[in-house]
Amino acid sequence: MRTTPRPLPELPTGVPVGSYQTYADAQRAVDFLSDNKFPVENVSIVGNDLRLVERVTGRLTEGRAIGVGAAGGAWWGLFVGILLSLFAPRGANTVLLLIFGIVIGVIFGIIFGWIGYRATGGQRDFTSMTQVVAGTYDVICKADHAEEARQLLARLALQRGEL
Repeated sequence: MRTTPRPLPELPTGVPVGSYQTYADAQRAVDFLSDNKFPVENVSIVGNDLRLVERVTGRLTEGRAIGVGAAGGAWWGLFVGILLSLFAPRGANTVLLLIFGIVIGVIFGIIFGWIGYRATGGQRDFTSMTQVVAGTYDVICKADHAEEARQLLARLALQRGEL
């Protein structure tokens, strides 16, 4: 069976009708357009000046790596224990199967957490969260609806005391 390839993603085209410092403000503008019966399917929010931000959340020690591994392993073990309980023969001790799954999961989690920590060789002894953040957000609109969108967004700015 032959399928057609998906088109590559493209930037939306249109006319900028508003620029905002935060994504929440850009969403609020589109929500205002929607509340005023504007055809929002003609609108897109585009982030500009993208930056990759890595926020350091703490030190990564051997103990912490083992603890995180144990916690993750416990969840996987609980899942396996539930599966074992569901498919166990009648009369099987389901609580024992759950505990067995959790214990085995914790053991494997500790082992893999420790191995993962040791594999870094001390090169990355911190934990972090990475996100892409835009400097500004433009609301763009297809040209045939742009003037109406500008008028509505100007009304929103007046209501919020921004003009």
